[in-house]
Amino acid sequence: MKMKHTALLFAGALLASCEKSGTVETTDAASGPSAALTAVIDAAPEGEASPIHLVRQTVQPGDKVTVKGQVMGTDEPFVEGRAAFILGDREVLTPCNEMPDDPCPTPWDVCCDSPEDKKRGTATIQIVGEDGRVLKEAIEGVGGVEKLAKLTVSGTVAEGSSADLLVINASAIDVVD
Repeated sequence: MKMKHTALLFAGALLASCEKSGTVETTDAASGPSAALTAVIDAAPEGEASPIHLVRQTVQPGDKVTVKGQVMGTDEPFVEGRAAFILGDREVLTPCNEMPDDPCPTPWDVCCDSPEDKKRGTATIQIVGEDGRVLKEAIEGVGGVEKLAKLTVSGTVAEGSSADLLVINASAIDVVD
């Protein structure tokens, strides 16, 4: 079972953020991550982290938040060539590799969880440049951010976010052991 609904919402939010005018910062993979991406990875999250499902109930665009979770929620949690990914709530979602006798080759897709739980338990995390656009560089593998990595993320709830789709413009990402 694949979560196409979340992927479509995620893609729509990302495309909407990419339609703003301005210059996009690009990075050649050989030169490493940009200064903007490195700054977010190097920054320390602020305040106590809350589960995504609780944050979704009360936040509005512009609110500062700190959430905790794991990179999961769809079979492709990273957006190719962009600094954006899906963060899943560990209190709502369980990766398949933590289920007894589950041979799933893509445990980050949380295929055993319901579509309702996937919707309730995920947030789109994106790193935007000074122009407000998602950075045009991959974040997967940078600073330990990879599938199933446990993270704490601080940032601002993006314009267009709602109870149905939480998008956070990250200002700090910490990989948790």
